[in-house]
Amino acid sequence: MQGRFEARSALVTGAANGIGRATALRLANEGARVCLADVDEAGNGETLAQIEAAGG
Repeated sequence: MQGRFEARSALVTGAANGIGRATALRLANEGARVCLADVDEAGNGETLAQIEAAGG
């Protein structure tokens, strides 16, 4: 994946669902290395699985 955030890192809080998840997915799609943070560990795992399934 290449995009405007290639070679950049992003920390996304609230990444387990909603806007946080959408933001994490978009940043990963644009090439960023994304660090996910949320108190909902299962939700973080789901977000991570979606990023990996998309090739991130």
